[in-house]
Parts: sequence; structure tokens; C-alpha cells
Amino acid sequence: MKLTLMIILFSVVFQATAQEKFALYNDKIPNSINTDTARYNRNIPEIFVYKPSAALDKGMGVLIIPGGGYAHIAMDHEGHDVAKELNKAGFTAFVLKYRLPSPNIMVDKSIGPIQDAQRAMQYIRSGFPLLHKVGVIGFSAGGHLASTLLISSKRGFIANPSQLSLAPDFAGLIYPVISMTDAITHNGSRINLLGENPSPEQIAKFSSEQHVTSDLCPVFFVHAKDDKAVPIENSYVMIKALDKAHVKNKLLTYEEGGHGFGLINKTSSVAWLDSFVDWVNHL
Repeated sequence: MKLTLMIILFSVVFQATAQEKFALYNDKIPNSINTDTARYNRNIPEIFVYKPSAALDKGMGVLIIPGGGYAHIAMDHEGHDVAKELNKAGFTAFVLKYRLPSPNIMVDKSIGPIQDAQRAMQYIRSGFPLLHKVGVIGFSAGGHLASTLLISSKRGFIANPSQLSLAPDFAGLIYPVISMTDAITHNGSRINLLGENPSPEQIAKFSSEQHVTSDLCPVFFVHAKDDKAVPIENSYVMIKALDKAHVKNKLLTYEEGGHGFGLINKTSSVAWLDSFVDWVNHL
């Protein structure tokens, strides 16, 4: 009897943490140059799929976009760790390894990441049709990429012959970079994405708060008030734009915690992911 219980428990745990890795594109990666270089090979986009146990599966998926200032990708504490916790809550989770913007391997480095985010949504919609809702969670610069995904559903950066929806059904933006404007942006993210001297048009194009419309999905924000790297004003300006467009949103603030804390803000007993899951369940 004890052996049977152990086998069952092991099976449930294994199902909740097992993951598979897939290439994001089946054919040529769009917007690519210098495909025979080491930099290109390091930046081949991939997606990691985490499936919950059948007993927990609620038929919803979440695309997870880790941060890293568009200079690296925090795949573990803002990616795989989050996926495992979402599995426990019954979500199918997808961790995105996106291309880091580089003029050495892209025709236009500013659109490489959003191409990969849109392709990830396309991959999920086509490959997992039983998911009745697909959301996104993005951290820091990954939050900028997630917010760009929200406001770009009608601007296709990839081929989409089946006209699948590339728009998430809900979103979590965790200490996100939102704006590229001088006053509140994270300068490193802006330089890496747009270059040292972006034009006013480029700044406006990639400032998500300037492109909010009433058809955006509900958005959940998490931000610490003492975040020095990405000021909380990034969340505030997006919330103001969402409120103006009458888009449902919620902000969970921490008094302390700074930036980049991932799943656990050690200064507080409030677990933001629990609040996010509860919020999604009541949408």
C-alpha cells in the first residue's frame, strides 16, 4: 500500500515538473542574417513546455517571458521556477527563450523579440487548441516584451496565414519596463533594444502606454515602490492608460523588495503569484 502511494505521488510530482523543449520556428527564423555565426547559434529561440497533472489541469495556459534587460535572459528564477509553480495551480506553462536584439544577427534588432513573442502565442494557439485561455507573464524587460505583445495584436510581425489570435487573454506584468521615454525608462533595456540614439518615432513605437486600446486583455501588475532599476512609474503610466480605455487591471505593490525578486519578495509575506492566480480564476 505504501509503495503504491509513493508511486502515485512520484507520478504526480513528475508530471507537474517535467518539461519539453522545442524550437520556436520550424523553418527559417525571420529577420535573420549571419546565420552561420556563434552569436546566431546562441540566440536560436526556443520554448519550454510544462504540463500540469491531469488531476489539476484547468485548461488554461501561460506564456512566461523572463527579463534581463534585453542583454541576457533570467531563464531560471523568472522562467522555469515560475512555470513549475503555475503547474501546481493547474496551468500549462510555456517558458520563452527569445532572441536578444543584435544588429549582428538581425536585419532590424528592435523587432526580433516581439517576433518571437508573437510566434510563441501562435505556437501555443495552434499546438494546444484545448486551452480555452492563454495568458502571458513578463518580468522586467520581459514585461516590456509582454506589454508590446498586448498592444501589437493588430500589427503582425510574423506571417500568420491561419489568422490565429496572437493576443493574450490575460496578462501579468511583473516590475515591467513599459515606457521608452527618458523620464522613466530602464536605459539599458532601451539601448539594447533601440540603440544609443533612438528616434522620437522609435521611442513612441515601443512605449506601450502610448498604444493602449479598449480591446486589450485584463492586466495584473506587481511592483515594489523602492525599485531603483525600473521605477514603479512604469506600471503607473500603463495603469493610467488602461483606466482611460476602461481595461480591467489590478496593481499589487510592495513597499520594499527592489527589482528582480522573481517569485519571492523576501521583504513581504504576500505571495504575488497566489494573488495573480486568484485574480485570473475570477476573471
